[in-house]
Amino acid sequence: MKKEQIKQIFSIFQSINPEPKTELIYNSNFELLIAVMLSAQATDISVNKASQVLFKIANTPSQILELGKEKLIQYIKSIGLYKNKAKNIIKTCEILLQKHNGIVPNSQKDLEQLAGVGRKTANVVRNVAFGEETMAVDTHIFRIANRIGIAPGKTPLEVELGLLKNIPKQFMQHAHHWLILHGRYICKARVPQCKICPIEKLCLYKDKNLF
Repeated sequence: MKKEQIKQIFSIFQSINPEPKTELIYNSNFELLIAVMLSAQATDISVNKASQVLFKIANTPSQILELGKEKLIQYIKSIGLYKNKAKNIIKTCEILLQKHNGIVPNSQKDLEQLAGVGRKTANVVRNVAFGEETMAVDTHIFRIANRIGIAPGKTPLEVELGLLKNIPKQFMQHAHHWLILHGRYICKARVPQCKICPIEKLCLYKDKNLF
């Protein structure tokens, strides 16, 4: 896809939603980190239901550790993979207190050293909490980057690097959210809503039948 076409796509996204936000509910960088960790293979709706109850009781690393793993599980057991997530959250809280004075770091390296935090989660936190121009490639973004033709790739990393290269810098701050929201509500996996798609005329999906 030509750069001018990509620019047009993001200009349309921007005109529709000038300042997109994550649908996760949080009130601090730590709450955001925990919410993103919980969101793996889960919906934002399910995470919000659980996290908003949890955060009223414990919303700092020390409070989570005081709560303990078994009690933490009771708050997040409605979310998939809750046992493993609870273990990682406890370990992450320990690392935050031991190495970062309980403060969520903003470097990719430091974030990825936290338990259960991979490249995608780190990119989300850096983008949302610290305003970094990162691209977190989840299943939605991987699918539509290939389907639309913005940055075709066989792996999440390949797609991430392609998006960082192809998206004009003026749009990078919000590009992650525009793409997620587009994939979540319009360019759906099984039945893309092409008839109501604002970028349908620019999309390569019909031409190449991608994804």
